[in-house]
Amino acid sequence: MKQWSTKIGWTVVLVFYVIALRAQDGNAGIQDANQKVRSYFQSGTQLMYAVGAIVGLIGAVKVFNKWNAGDHDTGKVAAAWFGSCVFLVVVTTVIRAFFGI
Repeated sequence: MKQWSTKIGWTVVLVFYVIALRAQDGNAGIQDANQKVRSYFQSGTQLMYAVGAIVGLIGAVKVFNKWNAGDHDTGKVAAAWFGSCVFLVVVTTVIRAFFGI
């Protein structure tokens, strides 16, 4: 029994040793992650603009329906939908300016 536990112990030590040898430098990993996130930002920006356009179209239809129905809260609903579209554009612009992308 003692012999098996010694073999298992050495196996675990060797596995951790191999993992430690294959690990990359922490700074290189951070730089690689930074570069990947920056490369995806343009696609993410386009996606945010597309979501904003869809939200704007849905909001326009909902406001139009409320206006035709004669609801009194049409102004509040229009402001809420317009505000959400503006928020999407502003957030994207602020993130771009803040991180210098």
